[in-house]
Amino acid sequence: MSIGDGLRADKAFQSFPDPSPSNNGSDALTPRPLAPFLRSKVLHEGTFGVSHTRVPTESRPGHVALIAGLYEDVSAVTTGWKLNPVNFDSVFNRSRHTWSWGSPDILPMFQIGAVAGRVDASTYGAEFEDFTQDATALDTWVFERVKGLFEDAKRNATLNRQLRQDKLVFFLHLLGLDTTGHAYRPYSKEYLHNIKIVDEGVKEITELIDNFYADGKTAYVFTADHGMSDWGSHGDGHPDNTRTPLIAWGSGVAKPIISRSGKAKGHEDGFSHDWGFDQVQRNDVAQADVAALMSYLAGLAYPVNSVGELPLPYLSAPKADQANAMLLNARQILEMYRVKEEQKKATELRYRPFSGMGDSQASEERIASIRRAIAKGNSSYAIAQSNELIQTTLQGIRYLQTYDWLFLRALVTIGYLGFMAFATTTVINLHVLHGSSQERRTTGSTIFFSSILVALYSVLYIQRSSWMYFLYALFPLFFWEEVWARRDALREGKRALFGPKASFEEYSGFFIKVLAFLGVLEALVGCLILTTKASLTTVVGTKLLRARTVYCTVRVGSTVAGILWYGFLEEEQGTCSDMGLLLRPHEHFHILTG
Repeated sequence: MSIGDGLRADKAFQSFPDPSPSNNGSDALTPRPLAPFLRSKVLHEGTFGVSHTRVPTESRPGHVALIAGLYEDVSAVTTGWKLNPVNFDSVFNRSRHTWSWGSPDILPMFQIGAVAGRVDASTYGAEFEDFTQDATALDTWVFERVKGLFEDAKRNATLNRQLRQDKLVFFLHLLGLDTTGHAYRPYSKEYLHNIKIVDEGVKEITELIDNFYADGKTAYVFTADHGMSDWGSHGDGHPDNTRTPLIAWGSGVAKPIISRSGKAKGHEDGFSHDWGFDQVQRNDVAQADVAALMSYLAGLAYPVNSVGELPLPYLSAPKADQANAMLLNARQILEMYRVKEEQKKATELRYRPFSGMGDSQASEERIASIRRAIAKGNSSYAIAQSNELIQTTLQGIRYLQTYDWLFLRALVTIGYLGFMAFATTTVINLHVLHGSSQERRTTGSTIFFSSILVALYSVLYIQRSSWMYFLYALFPLFFWEEVWARRDALREGKRALFGPKASFEEYSGFFIKVLAFLGVLEALVGCLILTTKASLTTVVGTKLLRARTVYCTVRVGSTVAGILWYGFLEEEQGTCSDMGLLLRPHEHFHILTG
């Protein structure tokens, strides 16, 4: 398995002028595919598609999805995407042995937690990841180390025997593209040249392995952990970040399906219109599906927590074998659901089961039905039923994962509303009432808020909730208790701002002006984003155009906001004096636009 870290799907397959620094001839301007070897596998030997990642489009969660088949919780960001908050199973851990080469930020997280001695991780030093140097050296380092392993096997009989076993995995992590993309952007000559280096290296390693084994029993998978935006960034859900190439070829992989008339299936979205693959069927997958594909091709058990669905279009196996593989996939995901459900039942005071699954007996009956269909040779029906069971079970897992969302969202929402109310009372007390309002608590209010806190904490303790839940429960109660204690400030502030007998029209006018002000700011932000994105399509003068766009938009926005605020203050000068805002309206205007 080779992963081109940060490789966008479109850049992998489009044609460009030769970006090689050594080619200065007249033919260099002629567009050509930059990955001819990988392209030949798509056209003649294997199956290809687009692997769709999930947010956050970062290296750690991308690799976890590809190799472990699970979408890691985003709380792992607190570890810098490097350490394992919780050790997990993976394709590497299920192999007989795995050799891996690449970045010290990626490889150790699959070695740690695996069976001792099962995963070898060869990494270069962290200082090699230097944005000021030629990042293709990172990929060249990996290719040279792989060659060195097979060269050593010629002289080391023990290593040679080890390499001749089955269920082996070789993993090449190619970081050069990601580093080059960050430094130069993915439309640069440097990034495009790096694609050529990766293609040539993958070709050399493929030929090396084929010659070493010479038995046609090796399967190959090439993909990426995430893409990259035109800005040279990733992490969000922009399609440039979530769409990555997937190419599989070799033992057990289906040959390309060629359409003799018109476009082949899979190209309906128009994304691949300029790749030259219109006649080749495109088979898109979710990123976690790659782990299931690798497990099948290597003859391994699926990783324990994998939610990947086996992509059947990539398999050359007979229908009966595919049906059995899908049944195993369904049973593995179903078992994960059962474990999670039992864990949730054990901690909930009143558990609400997922309606779509039914009881365990119903699931067993569905599995028995699929087995009978396979025994009768009705493979297509068995595959369809297994797929339906997988989809239902994945919905059940999602249900369990989000079981507490309503409760947590309610706490967080009430908490933020409480914080806003608390901030409002503080501002009014300090700047309208000049600190004259005092907090006023009663025994009844103290008992009321304390009782709610004790009740919430008791339920959370009985349910063995995470310590973070206790903080979520404290958050809203703290602020709303403070707001209640400062309720006099709100009452007196209203009287100071609007007068003792403010009319409905005065209230309405005030809130309309506030909404209008916020609307202008929101529109300016949207305009800034659109203008900046548009400017990125211009390669010549891009930086200057983007800088001017940002400057002009911010300048115009601050001016418009200042005008609105000026008109508001001019109309409400009496109110402003009551609020303690002693500056004249035009002074507010200059502060906002300065």
